[in-house]
Amino acid sequence: MGSASSSLLFILAAFTFFSCTARAQGQLPQNVTNIPALFCFGDSILDTGNNNNLNTLTKCNFPPYGRDFIGGRPTGRFCNGKVPSDLIAETLGIKETLPAYLDPNLQTTDLPTGVCFASGGSGCDTLTASIQGVLSLSDQLRLFQQYIERLKGVVGEESAKNIISNSLFLISAGNNDIAIAYSVTDRRYQYDFPSYATQLVGWASTFLQDLYGLGARRIGVLSTLPLGCLPGARAAMPLGCVEVVNQEAQLFNSQLSSMVDSLKNSLPGANMVFINVYDLLRDLIDNPNEYAFQVASPGCCAACTPFSASACPTPSTYVFWDIAHPTERAYKIIVSQITDKYLKNFF
Repeated sequence: MGSASSSLLFILAAFTFFSCTARAQGQLPQNVTNIPALFCFGDSILDTGNNNNLNTLTKCNFPPYGRDFIGGRPTGRFCNGKVPSDLIAETLGIKETLPAYLDPNLQTTDLPTGVCFASGGSGCDTLTASIQGVLSLSDQLRLFQQYIERLKGVVGEESAKNIISNSLFLISAGNNDIAIAYSVTDRRYQYDFPSYATQLVGWASTFLQDLYGLGARRIGVLSTLPLGCLPGARAAMPLGCVEVVNQEAQLFNSQLSSMVDSLKNSLPGANMVFINVYDLLRDLIDNPNEYAFQVASPGCCAACTPFSASACPTPSTYVFWDIAHPTERAYKIIVSQITDKYLKNFF
């Protein structure tokens, strides 16, 4: 990669260390039957607060994060309000928000309807999580195994098995591998990017097969975001998105999509769906006025750290909340489109 690409990825990496309606929300397709629970794994796109209780600087449990969340409080969600984990749980009629599994206030009554294991800053590469002190996908899988035993104690073994096999599982990983591990560690010297993308997809495949082995059948795999269009990236290239980084993200997404299709066809009863959030978010960025946004970049909270946290007065007019994460309103539009385009594919 060139120097401009390296600079913008360093900015994205630095963010994770120091921070943490145009359309109504979509209606469920008619053929969608009841989904008993939602489980989320991966990174900050889905994290609902697991990092709060980890020894890491990759946190956002401070104002103004959460200013538009219930009660106006920071909960560890990398957003001004709800994240896709919450919005999808709400859309499915499961519950209003999806609690973090490591939340010390997690209620036993929440277990049968699902929890979140995702950890901001994580990725497919274990190095990505370890350099930040967050939960790797392997760590998240171990917590899920622990969760299964707890669930059995609440509802019994047979009911627990039925809940898991009929629930929806979502995974978001790859963003931090590209933006952090490949930028600031020796990974860039160990692999050219196509080889690294292939390795990432191999690790993702292993995780999905392990999740399948624990009973998961309906699994949605999110693509990366258009990383070269995030406000942190555009700060290095103010005239527009950094397309060389977007090309890397698209290469990874293409391989990830092919892998998901292959697993779906090879694992009996598996219903795995690749969800292209790259294009959904890129459309908001390229055509903000069509969705009644006024600002595609920078983010509303351009300096969201515990030491320098200030935000714009109207986050709903911004596509992005901070230098790497969309606003709640942008997420609502994306989740509406996911519901319309993909949910029926799980049945």
